[in-house]
Amino acid sequence: MKYDYLLIRYGGELTTKGKNRSKFISILKENIKYRLKKFTSLQYEATRDRMYIQLNGEDHEAVAERLKEVFGIHSFSLSLKVDTELEAMKQGALAAFLETQKKKDVRTFKVSVHRAYKHFPLQTNELNREIGGYVLQNTDNITVDVHTPDVNVRVEVRSDFTYIMCDEQSGAGGLPVGAGGKVMLLLSGGIDSPVAGYLAMKRGVTLEAIHFHSPPFTSERAKQKVIDLTQELTKYCRRISLHVVPFTELQKAIHKQIPDSYTMTVMRRMMLRIAERIAQQRGALALVTGESLGQVASQTLDSMHTINEVTNYPILRPLITMDKLEIMKVANHIDTYNISILPYEDCCTIFTPPNPSTKPKREKASRFEGFGDFEPLLQEAIEQTETILIQAAEDKVVEEFKELF
Repeated sequence: MKYDYLLIRYGGELTTKGKNRSKFISILKENIKYRLKKFTSLQYEATRDRMYIQLNGEDHEAVAERLKEVFGIHSFSLSLKVDTELEAMKQGALAAFLETQKKKDVRTFKVSVHRAYKHFPLQTNELNREIGGYVLQNTDNITVDVHTPDVNVRVEVRSDFTYIMCDEQSGAGGLPVGAGGKVMLLLSGGIDSPVAGYLAMKRGVTLEAIHFHSPPFTSERAKQKVIDLTQELTKYCRRISLHVVPFTELQKAIHKQIPDSYTMTVMRRMMLRIAERIAQQRGALALVTGESLGQVASQTLDSMHTINEVTNYPILRPLITMDKLEIMKVANHIDTYNISILPYEDCCTIFTPPNPSTKPKREKASRFEGFGDFEPLLQEAIEQTETILIQAAEDKVVEEFKELF
C-alpha cells in the first residue's frame, strides 16, 4: 500500500508563540522543504495546527527518515486520504491497520476520531464504534484496548476529505532552526562540543562554529576531523560556516609567559576574546560551549567565573548538568561520537600543565596577562582566520574560501 499524505504535528512550543506563530510555522515549512528537496514531487500545505505533505508517489519511508532530523516537529504520521463518507473511512482504517501490522507485532488497537467537520451525521463515539467494529470483523486475534493499544488508528474527519493514520513517529522536537538568532559554537573536536551545537540548534538558533588550530602541534587530520563533525551537524540545518583560527603563536606566547598553573585559564580567556570578536563580525548574539560542570579543571565554577570575565557575550552551555555517559548517548544518536574519538589531537591538549589551577582568581589571571603583550598576536589570529562553508551532505558541495576580518 502506498500512502497519500504525511501529516506533521508541530512542536508543542509553537502553539505558545502567539503573534509570532505564523513566522515560526513559515520557517519550519521552509526547513522541511529544504530537507526534502530531493523529493521533487512533494506538495506542501501548512495550516495553523498541522502541515500536510502530499507524497505523489515518492518513497514514504525515505521521506519519513529525513523528517526525523528537522527541529520543530513534535510527531508525524503517514496518512491515507479518503472521502468523508463512512464506508470509505472504514475501508481506509482497515487498510492502514493491516499495513502497520506488517511492520510490528500487533495484538490490540483503538480508534481515535477527531471530528473537525461538525456537520458529519455521526457523532465521535458513533464513528469510533463503527470503524473499530469494522476492523475487528476483518482481522483475527485482535482486541480493543482503549488505554495502552499497540496501534492507535487516528481518523481526522474534515469537510472535504478524511485522513487516516496508524503509525505515529516522534519528531526531533524543539524549535525550527533559524527562529532564534545566530550563535557561535566553540568546536574543539572532542565529544562534547558537537553535542552542544546539536542541542543549541534544537532551540531554534542558527549555528556558526569556531575552531582553534595549532599547526604543527595539531595536524591537518585534526582539522579534517572538525570539518567532518561540522558536516554531521549540517543534517539539522542548511549550512554551517566553520572559522578555523590559527592559534599557534598565541599559544606559544601563553606557554612562555604565563605560570604553568594558569596557562589553561589564560588560553581559555584568549579563546573567548577571539570568539567574541568574530561573533560580533558575523552577527552572532551568543557563544556556545560544550562545558559540563566539574568535568575538567577549566570547567569548575571558579574557572568559569574567571574565564567568563573577558566577554560580555552570553555563554550558552547546553551540557552544563549532563554527565559524560549522557553526553556520549546523544553523540551516538547524532553520529558524531565515532568521529570525535579519532586519535587526532586538538590545541587544548598541547602544553597541558601537570597541575592546572581548579580555583583560578580573576585578579591573578589579569595580572599574569600583563606579563606580555598579547593583543597583536590575538588580532593577527583573527585576521588570518580561515572560513570554510560546509553545506548539507545532500548538496554534495563543500566550498572553501578565506575571509580576512
